[in-house]
Amino acid sequence: MFANYLIGLREGLEASLVVCILIAYLVKTGRKDRLGPVWIGVGSAVAVSMAFGAVLQFGSNQLSFEAQEALGGSLSILAVGLVTWMVFWMKRTARHLKSELHGKLDAALAMGTVALVVTSFLAVGREGLETALFIWTAVQATGDGWNPLVGAILGLLTSAVLGWLFYRGALKINLAKFFTWTGGMLVVVAAGVLAYGVHDLQEAGWIPGLHELAFDISSTIPVDSWYGTLLKGVFNFQPNPTVVQVVIWLLYLTPTLYFFFRKPKATGTAPKPAPATEAKAA
Repeated sequence: MFANYLIGLREGLEASLVVCILIAYLVKTGRKDRLGPVWIGVGSAVAVSMAFGAVLQFGSNQLSFEAQEALGGSLSILAVGLVTWMVFWMKRTARHLKSELHGKLDAALAMGTVALVVTSFLAVGREGLETALFIWTAVQATGDGWNPLVGAILGLLTSAVLGWLFYRGALKINLAKFFTWTGGMLVVVAAGVLAYGVHDLQEAGWIPGLHELAFDISSTIPVDSWYGTLLKGVFNFQPNPTVVQVVIWLLYLTPTLYFFFRKPKATGTAPKPAPATEAKAA
């Protein structure tokens, strides 16, 4: 549940910050009359994301076992790719997110109502679709009934509350550090989802080596034990992975964490220390 809570919190907070920045900018520039199109775009993005998740869940149930495994494995790999891109992108642009959104909003205001709806829809929709896909793949990986979904919903609700507090100015946080450390944890979660996706593709017959186990510690860490359930829920841990799963897990996790936490090379002139990024809507 914790891993899915983290996904919901991280992805939901990004969407909440986007909405807060858009609304605060319109309010401060005296354009409250244009809030309606923004909320239409946001609501449409949420509806499309929920519909996408429903299609993934109920559509996959109509497929054969092999087709379900192939679809689940393929979407797991796609989700890992999207999340990896997202955490690197947010780490790089977190400090400039406000100015970037302000520029897009100004352009949309000049073009009219439809452009404003589309801008807010795209700003939130990208996060929503990524969230729906990654939560679905994470839920499939853990196979723990409703618990993963409950964790994700709690994370989204927490992000909504934090977004409201940011907008009201009641809460400040260093966003650069927040997105860096939660991004690192998401990379670890994504590595487990990737290994699960590879196992799905092995069961579908797309990748060989299904019966070549790297190790089997099921007797030491039973899957149905409380600590086995905890490890599976947080890290998608599997006590009997295949050799291919372990190799792919290491090939993804090691370089990704290295490049994610690697400090940028120093330039000839020492830059001025950047002020702490405060999560304020405007």
